[in-house]
Amino acid sequence: MKEFKPTILFLVKFCGIYLVGNLIYGAWITHWYPQPDPATHWVTEQSAWVLNWLGQDAVAHDYPNKPTTFLQLRENGIVSVYEGCNGVNVVIVFLAFLFAFGPYIKAMWWFVPLGLLVIHVSNLARIVLLFLISLYKPGYLYFTHKYLFTAFIYLFVFLLWILWVTKIASPNPKPDASTE
Repeated sequence: MKEFKPTILFLVKFCGIYLVGNLIYGAWITHWYPQPDPATHWVTEQSAWVLNWLGQDAVAHDYPNKPTTFLQLRENGIVSVYEGCNGVNVVIVFLAFLFAFGPYIKAMWWFVPLGLLVIHVSNLARIVLLFLISLYKPGYLYFTHKYLFTAFIYLFVFLLWILWVTKIASPNPKPDASTE
């Protein structure tokens, strides 16, 4: 049992942080119901901005009495952005791992914001690409939304975790001068 203590401690901390984060986020969403929460609206507005920059005439519009924001093109709803699409849950998973793994070092002060930025930008790219796929290749929307882009965003998180574990939180120890 002693040899598994670090793993068990990690899992308990991870699950605890993840649970608390999701309870807080659930209360946040419930507070705004039946309207979309501000994070969902903000991400959809930014996605519309990116789409406009790419030459699409996109507008973000909150759906009345539903917790979703539409990305519209010329008054036609193209993509609905729900609370699960804003990236907050992905951030909770990312942070739960970092804080459960530790150690709490100075590197977290720059790595956490960098990770949040990577997750946010990849999520914006995901929503923008879903908009474009819905517009030009609607037959591929279900697969790309359900599987492909979900895998990509979690792949980014996994790569951030690998970077944290192998290069930042646990750097390779320097060889002892006496063993050389």
